Amino acid sequence: MEKEQVREWMSLRSRKMVRDAPSTMLFLFASIIILCRPNSAQPLDFFCPENTIVYDSNSSFAANLNRLLISLASNTAASDGFYNTSVGSDSDQVYGLALCRGDVTADVCQNCVNTASQGILQECQNKQEAIIWYEFCQLRYSYWKFFSMMVYAGKFPKWNEREQNVTNPDEYSNIWDNLMRNLISQTESDRRMFATGEVISISKTEKIYGLMQCTRDIIRDECGNCLRNGVGDIQRGPFSRRGGMVLGTSCNLRYEPYLFYNGSSASPTPNGNYFTERKAWTVAIFISVPICVLLFLSGFYAYYIRGRKGRETPTDEQRIDDIPLQQIIGVSTSFDFPEKDMQDGNQMSSSELPLMDFDAIKVATDNFSDSNKLGQGGFGTVYKGILPNGKEVAVKRLSRKSWQGVEEFKNEIILIAKLQHRNLVRLLGCGIQGDEKLLVYDFMPNISLDSFIFDPIRRSQLDWRTYFSIIGGIARGLLYLHEDSRLKIIHRDLKPSNVLLDHDMTAKISDFGMAGSFVKIKMQLILEELLGHSNGYMAPEYAMEGLFSVKSDVFSFGVILLEIISGKRNSGFYRTEHAQTLLAFAWRLWVEGKCLEFADAVMLMDTTNTRWKAEVMRFIHIGLLCVQEDAADRP
Repeated sequence: MEKEQVREWMSLRSRKMVRDAPSTMLFLFASIIILCRPNSAQPLDFFCPENTIVYDSNSSFAANLNRLLISLASNTAASDGFYNTSVGSDSDQVYGLALCRGDVTADVCQNCVNTASQGILQECQNKQEAIIWYEFCQLRYSYWKFFSMMVYAGKFPKWNEREQNVTNPDEYSNIWDNLMRNLISQTESDRRMFATGEVISISKTEKIYGLMQCTRDIIRDECGNCLRNGVGDIQRGPFSRRGGMVLGTSCNLRYEPYLFYNGSSASPTPNGNYFTERKAWTVAIFISVPICVLLFLSGFYAYYIRGRKGRETPTDEQRIDDIPLQQIIGVSTSFDFPEKDMQDGNQMSSSELPLMDFDAIKVATDNFSDSNKLGQGGFGTVYKGILPNGKEVAVKRLSRKSWQGVEEFKNEIILIAKLQHRNLVRLLGCGIQGDEKLLVYDFMPNISLDSFIFDPIRRSQLDWRTYFSIIGGIARGLLYLHEDSRLKIIHRDLKPSNVLLDHDMTAKISDFGMAGSFVKIKMQLILEELLGHSNGYMAPEYAMEGLFSVKSDVFSFGVILLEIISGKRNSGFYRTEHAQTLLAFAWRLWVEGKCLEFADAVMLMDTTNTRWKAEVMRFIHIGLLCVQEDAADRP
C-alpha cells in the first residue's frame, strides 16, 4: 500500500512538473529579459568637462548645489517645463537650468527632473559643471552664469546606433529636409520654443516624425541657429539611418519613423512592420546577450590563465614607443604610398592616415615654388598643391628647427588624426623623407580670416551674419579641442591667420596639432617661436611666465572677436591716440556706454538684420570677458 502511494505521489509530481514547466521557463526567460533590458532611468547622455574644478563634498558649493537641484525638481513642472535659477553667492554660487520635453505631463516632467537631479550627481561626481539628458528632460548646473548664452556643441547618444538604414535615400532626404526646415521655423515662433511634426513621402513608403526644442533663456534667432547646427551635424553624421537625435546645451532635435511624442511617459510604440522588426530584434538581443556574456567570460578566463603563463604585460610607454610609424598611419612597410591614393587624394580613417609619396607631393607643389606659397608661420611654410586628378590641397612643409625627429612627427600624426570636427582643418595625409616632413590638408579657397578682417575692400564683401557664423565656428572648434575631443588640446597659437575659411566661409581652426607636441620642446623655444608671430594674441600669463591653460586660448579668442568687430589689429593699435591698446579702447567705450562706436561701420551696414545692435554689443561683452588679465576671471 505504501509503495502504491509513493508511486502515485511520484506520478502526480511528474505530471505537475510537466504542467508547470512552461511557467518555470517563462519565469526564467522573464528574469533574463529584466536583467538584460535597458534601464528606463538611464540617461541618454551626460557631459562632465574634464577641466572643471572638483568641489569638496562638505563645502558650501556642495550645499548650494543640493539646494539648487531640489529647487529645479520642484519648480520646473510648475513653470511650464522650464526653470532656471541660482543659489548662493560669490565663488560658491551655483547656476542651474532644467527643461522638460514640451509634450510630457507635469507629473512626468517632475519625475524626470527628480531622476536627473540624482543621476547628474552620480555620473559627474563632485564636478562644478555638468549636464545630463534624459528622454523627457535635461538638467544643467555650473559655477558660472551660462543663462542666455548659446554655444552649440551637439552630442550623439548611443540611441542613434539602433535604427536601420533608409531604403530610399533620395526620397527620404527630400522629405527629411522639408520637415527639418518647417520644425525650425515653428520652434522659433512658438511661445515655448517647442514643435513637433510629421511628413510622408509621395510614394507613402517613408514617414518621419520630428521634434525640436530650445531652452527658453536664449533668443529666438539663436534657437534657430542652434537647431540649424544640429541639422547640419545630422547630415554629416548618421544621416543614412531612419531615426536619430542631437542633444545640445541650448537645443535638442529628434526624428523617428514612428510616433514618439504623444505626452505619455510610456516607451514609444512603433507602428506596422517596423514594430515587428524591432520586436524581433529586441527578442533576439534578450536571448543572445546572456549567451554571449557567458561565452565571453569563459573565453576571457581561458585567455587570462594562458596569458599569465607565457606573456608579460608591456607598460604604456612601451606600447606607444614600439609602434612603427608605418603601422600608425596605415602603410605596410614602405614609405612610398600607392600612386592611386596620391592621385585621388583619398581620405582614410584616422587609424589609416595615408603616408603620401614625398616626390609626388613635390610635383604637386611645383617643387615648393614661391608662386605656390600660401603663407609662413612658426611651424613652417604652407604651399598650394594640385594633385593629378585636379584636387587642390594645402601642404605644410614643417620647419626643421621645430622638430626633433621622426618620433615627434609620429606623435603629431597620432594626435591630429584623432581630432575630427567640421570647424577644424582636415588632415588628408603626410609625407616624410629624411629630415623633411610634410602634412597635407584640405585646401581652403578663401585662405585665412586675417585676409578679410584687416583688408578694407574684402572686409566690405561680408555682412554681419557671415561674421556671426565665423565667430560661432571658431568657438565650436575651440570647445571641441578643450572639452569634446578624445584628447584635450590647448592650441596656444590661436590667431586670425590660423583660422581658415572654406568656400562657404565656414571657419576652420588650423595648426591645432602643432600645439600639442610643444610639450616636449623647451620653453625658451616656445617663446622664441610664438612671440615673434603671435604678439597681441598671447595671454599675459603665457607671454610673461610661459603658463598656459584653456584660459590662454580663451584670451586669444577674445582678441580675435574684438578684432573681427572693429576691423583693427590689436598688435598695432597702441600707436593711435584713442588708447594704449585695442583692448583698452574697447573697455573704455564699454564703460562709457558707447560700445557700438567700437564696431566697424562697414559691418553695421546690414539692414536686413534688426537685431545686429544687440548681437554686436553682446559679442563685445563676451570679448572683454575673455581678455581679462586674471585667467581665473575669464569664462
